[in-house]
Amino acid sequence: MTKSAEQVPTDFASVSIIQTGLRDRIKTMNLKTNYLGLEIANPIVPGASPYSHNLDMVRLLEDSGAPAIVMHSLFEEQVLTDAAGERKNGKISHALPEDVSFYPSPDVFAFGPDRYLEQIRRLKEALNIPVIASLNASHPENWIRFSQLIQQAGADALELNIYRMPAWLDISGQDLERELVSAVRQLKAGLGIPVAVKLTPFYTSLPNIASQLSNLGVDGLVLFNQFYASELDIEEMTSQSRVRLSKGDELGLRLRWTAVLAGKIASQLIVSGGVQDYRGVVQALMSGASAVQVVSALLRHGPKHLARMIKDLREFGEEQDYEDVNSLRGVLSLHGCPNPGAYERSNYIRALQSWRA
Repeated sequence: MTKSAEQVPTDFASVSIIQTGLRDRIKTMNLKTNYLGLEIANPIVPGASPYSHNLDMVRLLEDSGAPAIVMHSLFEEQVLTDAAGERKNGKISHALPEDVSFYPSPDVFAFGPDRYLEQIRRLKEALNIPVIASLNASHPENWIRFSQLIQQAGADALELNIYRMPAWLDISGQDLERELVSAVRQLKAGLGIPVAVKLTPFYTSLPNIASQLSNLGVDGLVLFNQFYASELDIEEMTSQSRVRLSKGDELGLRLRWTAVLAGKIASQLIVSGGVQDYRGVVQALMSGASAVQVVSALLRHGPKHLARMIKDLREFGEEQDYEDVNSLRGVLSLHGCPNPGAYERSNYIRALQSWRA
């Protein structure tokens, strides 16, 4: 049976009213979130990578939906040798904190300290999204002076990337943690921009060091830094260091500690490492993360992969009837668990007993 003439719209105004009503019933997930105190359009942030060296690539990331960009790290050793003018003829003086006779020449780095500051200014001029600088250090006290120059160059925030292999018998874990906390305290006192600290999972008590940093006012903790192990060539008797892009099976460690820390400290939690697609983003948010950083997936598939991840995240949220990112965040965290340690122990036992030959 066909509709009567009275039931069929006969003018564009009526059609417009019907279309407007349909749009009102279509739910669009709001992906906006907060990142280190900065409001961003979605929770998928391109982490520190060589993409930040190239303005065209960074613009492509922005066009693909990047809500912010974390710059490739500037290394502590670069800052020290440049400031002291001590690298001559391939040699470094003993003013550096450790014997760095194996350290690469300046030619392997895209930017020295001065160029790094200039790149911050160029990115700020070229982009309409926050620019987050990154310092990679093994001795936190060496961040302080240059971090102020980064702030003056216009960076919206600063990420401190800690990479130190404790290979000395006379330095304890407490020594390393006290050094870190002292340096972050000084840095926070001298900076007016947000600060994130990128941690490793190898502290004796990760919740304790996370709590100490949070109490100092650190805006975010990035979980986790990735350690690179050398590959040994048994024929040539040499060791070689290669970048190994992260895979999805590395995400579990990040999710575990995010779920443990969520709701217990004031600092935001940012998952870095193992996020390959929208499912990893959802898992991180449900564990309690404020956002994720993505690097390996973008290096594998290109900047446009970011647009696909954002699209898939939105579609998942709408299909599952989530209104916004906040309604996802922390639903699978251990914030309400009275004894997270016992819960993890229970899961550990179940996992070991689940194997059947």
